[in-house]
Amino acid sequence: MTPAAARPFLKWAGGKRRLLEQFRPHFPARFRGYIEPVLGSAAVFFHLASSRRPGRTILADSNEELILAYLAVRDRVEAVIDALAVQQRLHGKTHYYEVRSLRPEELAPAERAARLIYLNRTCFNGLYRVNSRGEFNVPIGSYVHPRILDSDNLRRVSRTLQRVELRHEPFFRLPDYCRRGEFIYFDPPYQPISPTSSFTAYTPGAFKRSDQERLAGTFAALDRIGCRLMLSNSDSPLIRKLYGSYRIHSVRARRVINSRGDRRGPVRELLIRNY
Repeated sequence: MTPAAARPFLKWAGGKRRLLEQFRPHFPARFRGYIEPVLGSAAVFFHLASSRRPGRTILADSNEELILAYLAVRDRVEAVIDALAVQQRLHGKTHYYEVRSLRPEELAPAERAARLIYLNRTCFNGLYRVNSRGEFNVPIGSYVHPRILDSDNLRRVSRTLQRVELRHEPFFRLPDYCRRGEFIYFDPPYQPISPTSSFTAYTPGAFKRSDQERLAGTFAALDRIGCRLMLSNSDSPLIRKLYGSYRIHSVRARRVINSRGDRRGPVRELLIRNY
């Protein structure tokens, strides 16, 4: 019997678990290493790690809280599990807002990671959003029995991450260390397709048009190095213009972030490749 593979331990707005079957034909047949610079739930990484040995693997993000959670799960998984067990036992509306109000920098690494995982598993739609002061400000979700602790999967995640390098850094540092033949998958905050569709407050400063343009410049620099590149984004005029010289393929995703269920449904997204 094949042992279960590690899967994302975080819910994430725009996470790619539901799109992996559509992505599968577009992954490069061979590559020398794997880099994911806008990490989120790392669904593509866990998928590739379950079926391949990608070689040198670097997972990075500009969200320090997220990277610290991955580091704690990798290096202190039993302590994270113990802390989450406490959160699961105490879960309720009052407890949620008490945990949300904690200052994460004052917590030990395992407790800090458990706080993020707990809030992520119980907040509205798994959305990660911070205010201008960097404070997590998503309200509690309406789940009846949220799954806060999955010890077996956290241990599998920890094992899968053992040889992975985790970095807290922005995407535009990639050309400093990426090598020819490495596969890089980008899943940035999407360019809004309407004035009300933007959920980009991922760090204390929204992902702006200028960031999309800088990302496209980084993509071009990595293309010149000889990296194999794949990027997801919204089907918007700006994105089609920025990546017009590359291969563009449409995929069908399901929009899940909306307070009204009747406005959640299929939407077209773009998958952009240089190979």
